Amino acid sequence: MQKSISLLGSTGSIGRQTLDVAENLNIRVAALAAGRYSPLLEQQVRAFRPALAAVYDENGARELKARARDLPVRVVSGEEGLIEAAAVQEAECVVTAVVGTVGLKPTLAAIEAKKRVALANKETLVCAGEIVMNRARETGAEIIPVDSEHSATFQCLAGQAGRALRKIILTASGGPFRGKSREELGRMTPEQALRHPSWKMGPKVTIDSATLMNKGLELIEAMRLFSQPEENIDVLVHPQSIVHSMVAFEDNSVLAQLSVPDMRLPIQYALTYPGRAPSLTAPLDLADIGSLTFEKPDEAVFGCLKLARRAASMGGTAPAVLNAANEEAVGLFLQGKISFLDIEAYVGLALETIRNISRPSLVEILMADEEARRLVRARAPGG
Repeated sequence: MQKSISLLGSTGSIGRQTLDVAENLNIRVAALAAGRYSPLLEQQVRAFRPALAAVYDENGARELKARARDLPVRVVSGEEGLIEAAAVQEAECVVTAVVGTVGLKPTLAAIEAKKRVALANKETLVCAGEIVMNRARETGAEIIPVDSEHSATFQCLAGQAGRALRKIILTASGGPFRGKSREELGRMTPEQALRHPSWKMGPKVTIDSATLMNKGLELIEAMRLFSQPEENIDVLVHPQSIVHSMVAFEDNSVLAQLSVPDMRLPIQYALTYPGRAPSLTAPLDLADIGSLTFEKPDEAVFGCLKLARRAASMGGTAPAVLNAANEEAVGLFLQGKISFLDIEAYVGLALETIRNISRPSLVEILMADEEARRLVRARAPGG
């Protein structure tokens, strides 16, 4: 079990649940990081007494520093502050729970420091998976997935010979709009899209679940984590959200990981691996659930999954373009500036418009990311 952690993204949904797990397991929090100041961040600093607190926003860092001046905490800011928090010497493990490509450089810093990385920031592997995984192999840093689907796959593959793997099957809840037509999707509001039937997540991830883009990003992430081609990864809609992933082997045996939908379990497993410990997650009662159902996703209705498969097949900078355009479009949808189906349209436009670079450098990946964001912002109403 990890004895101390640095937590990037402490005020988000994954961050808050990570602190629940750390408190339950008596794991020391050596550093906290968040995007901006909030009363919650100050409460976390006072409760967990980290030696270092990083706030991306400089004004927010100044406010936290002023409010926490009675505490022995050093407050840093900006991207440099996040990188420092990721590499802080006192932490054995870095939990990357920030949303977006802002998590890329801190994750690489943690890898350079040979930390265990409990990875909840899927954009890191979507955008720069080959660079990140290659560097982890070179330094010997561990990358343990926190996404429930990838944690499940990781658990199912424990002790299995990699060559025997035939297929990874990721499950999706289907989100709040499962069974809707495209005509109905065009009328859906942000408030409706944020009503997820199974999981409690942040707004961006919840919208991605509604479009099925979340599953597309997870597909690309699984390719990087488990060294699999796109065609070896399937997606099944599983509304009960009990089976989190399955793996099929060459003998046609299939292993699955099941649990109630609670992110604290995959978070804890990333901190206790290869061991296990009593958790805050409720026990699974299959008799009470009654039945588990599965169906194929309708990619004709939920086109974001098809776009993600296209980007995965293209490789190069295409996944970074997909991710960046989606981030910007989801933000516009949440602000009420574009429709639900416009998310898919804007992402498709970015993939068609922006030149794909094969085997890109980190600089080229970040440039493609920014180009995609500019394109979506420029095409948006009032852009």
